[in-house]
Amino acid sequence: MTSPGRRAALAIDALRHGWPISFPGAFVLLPAETGFAPGARARHMLIAATRAITLKLVNQREAAQAEGEGGAAPVLLHGAERFDLDAARAIADPALDLAFPLKGPFRADAVTHPAEAAAALELARLAGILPAFLVDPDDAGEAQPVHATDLDAWRDTRKLAIVTRARLPVEACDEAEIVAFRAADDLREHVALVIGRQSGDRPPLVRLHSECLTGDALGSRKCDCGPQLDAALAAMAAEARAGAWGVLLYLRQEGRGIGLVNKLRAYQLQDQGFDTIDANIRLGLPAEARDFPVAARMLALLGVNRVRLMTNNPAKLAALAGEGVTVVERVAHSLPPNPHNRGYLATKRDRAGHLL
Repeated sequence: MTSPGRRAALAIDALRHGWPISFPGAFVLLPAETGFAPGARARHMLIAATRAITLKLVNQREAAQAEGEGGAAPVLLHGAERFDLDAARAIADPALDLAFPLKGPFRADAVTHPAEAAAALELARLAGILPAFLVDPDDAGEAQPVHATDLDAWRDTRKLAIVTRARLPVEACDEAEIVAFRAADDLREHVALVIGRQSGDRPPLVRLHSECLTGDALGSRKCDCGPQLDAALAAMAAEARAGAWGVLLYLRQEGRGIGLVNKLRAYQLQDQGFDTIDANIRLGLPAEARDFPVAARMLALLGVNRVRLMTNNPAKLAALAGEGVTVVERVAHSLPPNPHNRGYLATKRDRAGHLL
């Protein structure tokens, strides 16, 4: 029999390829963004409540309920006409809001399988696609079965293991080692960079840094990720010169967990005047979806249970503490704004609670 973790991994792969997934006893779902089934038609769509609220496709009572649940509740959208994939994509993608006026009326029907619906939206996020589906479509093709509880097994951090390590001199410090981590059902490969000589009796200076291709590699000025990465490595190099050490955990969770493509979609919305949180909401995605327990597991595999954490984000402190890591000190890690990221930093401070 297929293991739960493998079923979740196969479902994520299916969504990226545009293949349908099925929750036995609940429904079959075809992803709106990647789906390829010319004959597919469905009476219902499954979308995130935040997207439905953006499009004003739910009434005030349903909107208030969704807001009370953090906007993460799924919505079952009923159309006057059957949805095909073109109509579904127009509802799912904010870039099409003006180009394709909606053909209503619509109503939000009761979600009869809420756990499965919520799991489907989460699987879409993990696949890096827009969280929207045709529900029980005609002619969708063979579906990959998955259960709502399979995500628990897929997220099990105990599966994460060190697969290799090597000396890696970097610009900040010649005395550095890179350590690669991998889990059987997850294609993401996280790494740690150990700066200086590891010491079991001295808490290292630690930075949890989520991957940011645009900021880390391309020098984007829309965020502060690249400068934060450079400053963290420089601080750890100074620790090494003083006989201490540091650990940079480079976590493969682009865009606060929504993926590279969806992050760039959010950038497009930011160019229209929405802040980083409202941009995610218009996409039907969470403002924060990063997996911090995986960082705690990485530290445990390195033999680290006490840290001095470089962060301005209280959520990181709480997440590590919740996983049994002792944070002996929070080290502030803020950098001066530039004209392009000043609003972004203000949003992190005022709406996400960062200590800036």
